Amino acid sequence: MGQSVREILSLYNPSTSLERAWTIPAPWYFDERIAALERDAVFAGAWQVAGRADQVRVPGQFFTADVAGEPLVVARGEDGVLRAFFNVCRHHAAAVVPEARGCAKNFRCPYHGWTYGTDGALKGMVEFEGVRDFDRAQNGLIPVRLDVWENFIFVNLDGRAAPLAEFLGQAAPLTAPLELSQSLRFFDRRVYTLNCNWKVYIDNYLDGGYHVPHAHKDLSSVIDYPNYTIENYERCCLQSSPLASDNSSDAATAATRQGRAFYLWIYPNFMINSYAGVMDTNLVLPLGVNKCAVIFDYYFSDLSPATEARNRQSIAVSEKVQDEDMAICDSVQRGLASRAYLAGRLSVRREAGEYLFHHLLHADLTAALARSPVP
Repeated sequence: MGQSVREILSLYNPSTSLERAWTIPAPWYFDERIAALERDAVFAGAWQVAGRADQVRVPGQFFTADVAGEPLVVARGEDGVLRAFFNVCRHHAAAVVPEARGCAKNFRCPYHGWTYGTDGALKGMVEFEGVRDFDRAQNGLIPVRLDVWENFIFVNLDGRAAPLAEFLGQAAPLTAPLELSQSLRFFDRRVYTLNCNWKVYIDNYLDGGYHVPHAHKDLSSVIDYPNYTIENYERCCLQSSPLASDNSSDAATAATRQGRAFYLWIYPNFMINSYAGVMDTNLVLPLGVNKCAVIFDYYFSDLSPATEARNRQSIAVSEKVQDEDMAICDSVQRGLASRAYLAGRLSVRREAGEYLFHHLLHADLTAALARSPVP
């Protein structure tokens, strides 16, 4: 008989110190019941990035997104208020807004023509005369809790998360010197699909640069590896390193990676990576137990035509690193399935970020299991 979810969770001991700790065990990366717990406790229960504020600057602008398997629409109403709703018609559940983005005064469901305002209110129903005991005011789009930090729109699906400022904790003051909203503007987006569990990607990101000298030769040529630092906070981890180049450095990397590397992870799945005048954000989305997507949004301090080539070069540097990480993560997912592996040890010097991630994840999953027992 297979292990219960409780037994799988108990394979990890959160009480051990980093010096004695093991990683979360391999079954956490494959069990569908663990994935279901994560959807409810980790993704629906936390604040999740749904999009960017620059996408909805003026009344009527909207975009759609998928968060933890839920279809959403984010819109700025005619009153200027930014709102989020489940993108589900109250009539027969079709997507009210099939477009990825746009600008509209109303949303008209393509299935039966029910019309909603950008404030979510039900405006009209086609051929609905004679229906009794129907309250139009109670049949608008179902709202989703929303808040904004810097250029990032966050949503909380279950409505139970602490206020966004509290949830972010030290992330806000840590990023304040970067002047994200004042100094950087969105430039382009890339979406990558990886054949690994979303946690594999997070683990790789949080290994304190451990893999950089071995897997990212070009990036390693400008990273001051001995002075790479890792700082854990309540729900985030900051990795940072001085940057320096010489004749042995990769030219494209040296030209676009200057100043100081700033790598901030915010639990559970959002990262901010910054260099002088350059930033990208990473949003990791589970697509199954052995597949995930990573959305890269690229920002630059200068978007003038004169910097177009340099900005494109910067993205190319990032894409090479991502290609290397994809190969690593896919390999790790295959190895996690081997009967030869259950869990591994952590580097005290390098992998404190992973240690924090595993603790936070264990806390959320065990709390969810206590609330809603599953087999």
